[in-house]
Amino acid sequence: MARRTPEGPPPAPTVQRLRLRYTKRGRLRFTSHRDFQRAFERALRRAEVPMAYSAGFTPHPKVSYAGAAPTGVASEAEYLEIGVATHCDPARLRDLLDASLPSGLDVLEIVEAHGGNLPERLEASVWELLLAGVTHEEAERAVGVFLAAETVEVQRMSKNGMRTFDAREAVIALTVTTPDGNDAGHPGVDAGSAAPCAILRLVVRHTTPAVRPDDVLSGLRMVAELVTPTAAAVTRLAQGPLDTATDSVTDPLAPDRAAASAVEHTSQGDEVLRTGPQGGAEPVVEASNR
Repeated sequence: MARRTPEGPPPAPTVQRLRLRYTKRGRLRFTSHRDFQRAFERALRRAEVPMAYSAGFTPHPKVSYAGAAPTGVASEAEYLEIGVATHCDPARLRDLLDASLPSGLDVLEIVEAHGGNLPERLEASVWELLLAGVTHEEAERAVGVFLAAETVEVQRMSKNGMRTFDAREAVIALTVTTPDGNDAGHPGVDAGSAAPCAILRLVVRHTTPAVRPDDVLSGLRMVAELVTPTAAAVTRLAQGPLDTATDSVTDPLAPDRAAASAVEHTSQGDEVLRTGPQGGAEPVVEASNR
């Protein structure tokens, strides 16, 4: 039997890879990852992005998602990568895509990819957990007990059944702060309320299985009996490479920006050589013609 092949010409090759940072804010934090995929692919069509497509009988646009936040969690640092069949200006494309997405799913930045693997750069995340009804003292006591424990076993239901794992090992840092004027815009914080509200700042390494903020809260309940009267409002503030010297998370797009800046600097230098030091139109004399 002859092997079936798709009809028509093969899809255009990928000529440029672009990396995007986007947000999930407000009510849009309740969108699932699949909901975002549908919304983003619609935005690509509305913005008329010249996407590169996979081969085969069911071609699909080349979009790679990395480290998506769980449903119900807000995020200031979500990332994905797309492949396009025609070179695009990242700044103009950012404006077009941001205008094509609903408010709350906001494209903050697009940079051209310059080597490296984006998912491999996402080594850790910084999370902010707002605990309404919990005092600063209660939170500090619970955090102290959690950090002092060698292991904190928690359970989570997975597609393969209940799974038990250690929520302590992946936690790099866990601190307690209190709301200030900068926190009033976050869900769960009322700037004019006298009710207690503690904020946990969590730095967690990406592991398998992934340790999520709700796993850390489960651990705090187990080892320190920390009771949260209402569900915690969780926001991912950053994700990227882990700086072990400072226990901080750095920008995963920084290497791409640096590479783009170097290319631009080289291009400007070449332009100076082509036009001459006084900006004239004097052509470059090739070595072979000298």
